[in-house]
Amino acid sequence: MNKTELIEHIASQADISKAAAARALDAALGAVQATLKKGGEVSLVGFGTFAVGKRAARVGRNPRTGASIKIKAAKVPKFRPGKALKDALN
Repeated sequence: MNKTELIEHIASQADISKAAAARALDAALGAVQATLKKGGEVSLVGFGTFAVGKRAARVGRNPRTGASIKIKAAKVPKFRPGKALKDALN
């Protein structure tokens, strides 16, 4: 499912226009992104938790030349599924 299909699904389930569904989805995703950018975490009970993880700096290899390269430390988004989501899949 891509974003357009998700918007269509939201519009049909909530009985709202596609434009309103798109604005609602964009607002929700923007709120998650803003919270993660501040270092917070977003918990949706029954669905899961979005959080920020840290990846340490490390040394990697260029596969083409075999030369060592430095890979910078980075913040990465993480998602932990909730119990209800896990149960729905099994």
